[in-house]
Amino acid sequence: MTKGGWVYIMTDRPSGTLYIGVTADLVRRVSQHRAGETPGFTQRYWLKRLVYFERQEEILGAIAREKALKHWLRAWKIALIEAGNPGWDDLYEGIL
Repeated sequence: MTKGGWVYIMTDRPSGTLYIGVTADLVRRVSQHRAGETPGFTQRYWLKRLVYFERQEEILGAIAREKALKHWLRAWKIALIEAGNPGWDDLYEGIL
């Protein structure tokens, strides 16, 4: 059986720097970002706020969705976040 996946967006503040990622284990991956355990973009820019996530049934579907979102205009990404999270709240506690 193929494991599903998650596409997620991290930021530092409302309308701030955005990072789009994909993972099979959302809780573990966001925990790593929040703890600064993974060197790279999210650590460098202190992106610790989970503001958007969506489940895909197949990991390949999640990867395809991540790639598509990365090509979206910034305004579209902001609209996507605000459609489900208008206050740009940190959604991390809700996934635990």
